[in-house]
Amino acid sequence: MSWSWRMGRIAGIDIYVHVTFLLLLGYVGFTHYMAHRDPAEAVDGVLFILALFGVVVLHELGHALAARRYGIATRDITLLPIGGVARLERMPEDPRQELVVAIAGPLVNVVIAAGLYAGARLGQDLFTLDESIAASAGARFVSQMFWVNVSLVVFNLLPAFPMDGGRVLRALLAMRLDYIRATRIAARIGQGMAVLFGLLGLLPGSNPFLVFIALFVWLAASQEAGMVEMRSAMDGIPVSRVMITDVHTLRPDEPLSRAVEYLLAGFQQDFPVVEGGRLVGVLTRNDLAAALGKYGPDAPVRDVMRTDFVTADPRDMLQTAFARLQDCNCHTLPVVQDGRLLGVVTADNLAEVLMIQEALREARPSRDRHAGGNGRSRDGAPLRPSDELERVLAGDGSRPKVI
Repeated sequence: MSWSWRMGRIAGIDIYVHVTFLLLLGYVGFTHYMAHRDPAEAVDGVLFILALFGVVVLHELGHALAARRYGIATRDITLLPIGGVARLERMPEDPRQELVVAIAGPLVNVVIAAGLYAGARLGQDLFTLDESIAASAGARFVSQMFWVNVSLVVFNLLPAFPMDGGRVLRALLAMRLDYIRATRIAARIGQGMAVLFGLLGLLPGSNPFLVFIALFVWLAASQEAGMVEMRSAMDGIPVSRVMITDVHTLRPDEPLSRAVEYLLAGFQQDFPVVEGGRLVGVLTRNDLAAALGKYGPDAPVRDVMRTDFVTADPRDMLQTAFARLQDCNCHTLPVVQDGRLLGVVTADNLAEVLMIQEALREARPSRDRHAGGNGRSRDGAPLRPSDELERVLAGDGSRPKVI
């Protein structure tokens, strides 16, 4: 995540702190100092926030380690003012596995709260109303951390998708409903909860962070629902059916001016570099622009091209290609088989596929009414938009096919 600093590594997972988290520490320290005019109070406030976010890291590790059990890696954990975010490579497709991963984080807080309570009871009753005990700084800290963990359990299990409770709800719904429909329902409920958070945050005396949480939940629910719809639309479509085959390529010894000509003459942004019939690099538009100012238009492509590029196989599914485009944060994915370039898949390319999918989905009911169709294939199975797109792209068989 941009604007983040790596603070360490736990269980093989990088821990990052976003710059806005440092602003939160500054805000807490300032408000505690202004309230008591005591630097010690400011330090206590900052230390409490650090302890709180230590608990948040453990919460996110609960998700990450549960996901690892199902072979799903975690890219990193990032601390934000509103909490922590564990970036899993993907969510489990099995609703029961998603339920386990979603509930693992709150269960960590349950264990911590139980441990704090048991430790307090074994020592002295730190939760008594006896003022002499309550005055103890250690007792206050343990009591605060106990209630923090209880609050995190309750808050995270609210059905505000894509928070933990929302994911639990989606997993339970997906055990009985179609995954997309379950996601839509969970997303709508999550957005309803976001509206409620926002209204509560605007009330006099309320915590203004509720407004930020509301915004995060609303946007994240929309994004999650859109991603699920996108993956569904790409389901079952091989890269070979949608890849762009009319591609300008460059040789390593050609000047950058040739890439400029191609860039200005067409739609292409990134250019595969081919030598001896094999793909050896990729020249991106951003790298081209930077190199022109630094080396000039006569510099050879080989001095600027990237050699650590990511590729797709023509037999890969579009879902796989889409995930690789996201991981590499690039615009173009060369499609390669046995070292030979067959075409490219781009972000715009995938957007067009989704546009066609949506058009086919909207047109099918009207088409069936006028043609007397039943929306089914020859073998009687229901047609999906991706099935129809497959037929459209297949056409007369003129598109290149890979065996």
